[in-house]
Amino acid sequence: MGAHLVTDISDFKRCDVAFKGKTKPVLITGEIGPAVAVIHEVYGFTPTVARLCRWVRDAGFRVYAPILFGRPDAKNEERPMLGRMLNLCISREFTILAASRSSPVVDWLKALARQAHQECGGRGVGVIGMCLTGGFALSMAVDPSVVASVMGEPALPAFGSAGLDISPTDLKCVRERAAAGALTIRGYRFEGDKLCKRERFAALHGVLGPAFIGREIPDDAGNPDGLKSEGRAPHSVFTTDLIDETGQPTREAVNEIIAFFQHALTCE
Repeated sequence: MGAHLVTDISDFKRCDVAFKGKTKPVLITGEIGPAVAVIHEVYGFTPTVARLCRWVRDAGFRVYAPILFGRPDAKNEERPMLGRMLNLCISREFTILAASRSSPVVDWLKALARQAHQECGGRGVGVIGMCLTGGFALSMAVDPSVVASVMGEPALPAFGSAGLDISPTDLKCVRERAAAGALTIRGYRFEGDKLCKRERFAALHGVLGPAFIGREIPDDAGNPDGLKSEGRAPHSVFTTDLIDETGQPTREAVNEIIAFFQHALTCE
């Protein structure tokens, strides 16, 4: 059975990091190894996000978890937050509704990736974004410091199931990096996900070709205590809807992305 989820994050240290006139908390765990940025979902940094960070850390990486909204701890609840979504829709840092636009907050995240690479060394930085931030892992790949990106159930733009939340200029750069062999992108979604539909993965395959490796997980592999308990299709592959048991498809997906980071960030 899986480990008990906890809100205690005493094994993380908080650093307030300033780029481009914006200061944000970053929770860091791990002392050695290449850097991996884990970007939380719309709920904020939660116990299941902390658990994912620990799994990545224990595989030999130093994890940087920027706090884009919510509390800078693991006491954020995984529940619908209409007020937060409304605030994000009017925020200048996030592009929620429009396709073919990169969210301005990605510029701050790219600067964090560069700093993490300088601090940790190695071939580059790995990134995983999830749900609202899933597409950020693609937009961040414009920066040469990012060499491995994981898009967990990318849910933006909110309208247009085949849309991508990345500007044409940024997408062209990502395609060129991928074509040159400098970058690989993986994506994960549940087959029946209503927020990240199959059309979005088809669009990613269309623009990135073999550089995008997409995996679709059967809905019956979702955690019965997650969104399925509310009568909804599972959505969060690596957090809320994950079943932490050996052999479960969602837990195997975590093993896959860790192996992906190990190959991309540590192999010569």
